Amino acid sequence: MQRLKTLFTDHPASVDESYLQHLAFAMRFSAMLMLAAGAALVHAVFPFLCSKTASRIVARLYDRTHDRGVASATRIAAE
Repeated sequence: MQRLKTLFTDHPASVDESYLQHLAFAMRFSAMLMLAAGAALVHAVFPFLCSKTASRIVARLYDRTHDRGVASATRIAAE
């Protein structure tokens, strides 16, 4: 049973989050990716619309995620 718990908590803990915090973050992230995909689809059909929307969303998501876990990794390495 403990092994099952760690399957759901190890990764969230690696980015300093609880399971529920990580779930909420991942759900928002997924929603933003779907929005970016929709904007890209609109842009594919109508190239004059949403010309930078998808790339702007993806850049914002990258900024929010590329350093996640760095603080906890630094803290663990120092211990």
